[in-house]
Amino acid sequence: MPQTAAEPQSPILSVLGTVQIIGATGSSYGPREAQLAALLHFRPGRSADTLCTDMDPLNPWTHRTLNTRLGDLRRALGDDPEGNPYVPRRASLDDPYVLSPEVRCDWNEFTALAEDALVNGPADVALLEEALSMVRGRPFGTHLLPWAEPLAQEMVTRIIDVAHTVAQWRTEPGHRHDLVAARQAVTAGLEVDNSAELLYRDWFRIEHASGNRSGLHIAISRLQQVNRSIDASLEIETQNLIPQLLDFPTTSTQAVT
Repeated sequence: MPQTAAEPQSPILSVLGTVQIIGATGSSYGPREAQLAALLHFRPGRSADTLCTDMDPLNPWTHRTLNTRLGDLRRALGDDPEGNPYVPRRASLDDPYVLSPEVRCDWNEFTALAEDALVNGPADVALLEEALSMVRGRPFGTHLLPWAEPLAQEMVTRIIDVAHTVAQWRTEPGHRHDLVAARQAVTAGLEVDNSAELLYRDWFRIEHASGNRSGLHIAISRLQQVNRSIDASLEIETQNLIPQLLDFPTTSTQAVT
């Protein structure tokens, strides 16, 4: 929920890129504390043994290490305006390990913006662009823990969908037509998955619409390089689109694939 400048700002757990905590006012923290905060946010209520394994499947933490890291995270995040720690202390061994709901998360804000915009349609394209502006890279970073892998993939899929929607809405005729903004959306999407062929097709159309033939060739070459690196073939829709945009017969598709 947006806060005015006069209101105290609660910390933000940022997972749309390497995990970090924005607005932590206490002591410094390291990447492991940030990852632990993400685990507590997305998987609350887990036992100590499960947390220890989630944080290091090959060499699980000891309970002592977990308690030390929790203490470090508690000091880093500090207390809310009511004096309650953002990492609540457990009153008994039966109490769950959780993160205060007052700690915001950029993923939650991303999805809220995206859902509002998709309901209202192209008139709210700026909301989708605001959501994309939160993306700093691949969700959870490049060295994510196994527990976060399904979440990261879900986020990547949603980001690509949002980027594709912006690209579509910004290339349509009318007062929202903005090829620069469309290209920026595609770039943001490819930052999280450089093999997303749907976005390459958007990129091709943007360069074609802008009359940038050299840019179109660059985009095609980039996709070809990526596909070679992962030993993948072009999707049928891409194979059909390329000759249409380059104005040569479909039978010549092999020349650019």
